[in-house]
Amino acid sequence: MIGILSISFAFAAWIYDAGMRIAGFHSNESVREIQSLRNHLMELDGELTKLRSLAGSGESSLQIERTAQQQLSRQARALELENAALKEDLAFFEGLMPASDSGDEPGIRIDHLRIDPGGVVGEYRYRMLVVNNGGRQGKELKGGLQLLLKVEQGGKDAIITLPSNTETNPQRFRFEIKHFHRLEGVFSLSPGVVLREVEARLLQDGVVRAKQSVNL
Repeated sequence: MIGILSISFAFAAWIYDAGMRIAGFHSNESVREIQSLRNHLMELDGELTKLRSLAGSGESSLQIERTAQQQLSRQARALELENAALKEDLAFFEGLMPASDSGDEPGIRIDHLRIDPGGVVGEYRYRMLVVNNGGRQGKELKGGLQLLLKVEQGGKDAIITLPSNTETNPQRFRFEIKHFHRLEGVFSLSPGVVLREVEARLLQDGVVRAKQSVNL
């Protein structure tokens, strides 16, 4: 019985030791597999970081390119405005030529009448150059500006005269000119009124001395 029990204990110990070795073997394999997965995950994280960095660089380059394009557009717009201003100034000084050179009869005239929409709906800004081409010896002229607005209202044509009888500041339509003078100002129309044409008139003692019109 003692011999049989000894053999049984020895066999059980061998099985336990074998089981421990097998378990240890699988445990080491699991550790190695986990470590391998961790290493692969670190590699993927590194690749993801690189891709994010490249994407950020590409977005930054695109943003820089857009900013540069916007700056170029603003510069081009500024150059266009400067070019238009230079052309206007050139025409302005050409308009100051004496009557003997230009062939016009002595008197006053309107040059470069412009009507531009304002910043508010129904608001318009007018600008014009009034030239006294009577020569250097010309006397100072005093007069008034009158605007005839041809509009469409409710499907019908109408004419609005400025300044109206209810004008609160008629002095803004008065002018005094020796050689040249810029007239500019703002007027507003009621909602639903469509502006079609503007005729500017220079009046002196109630008589029309010059006029110019522009279509919109």
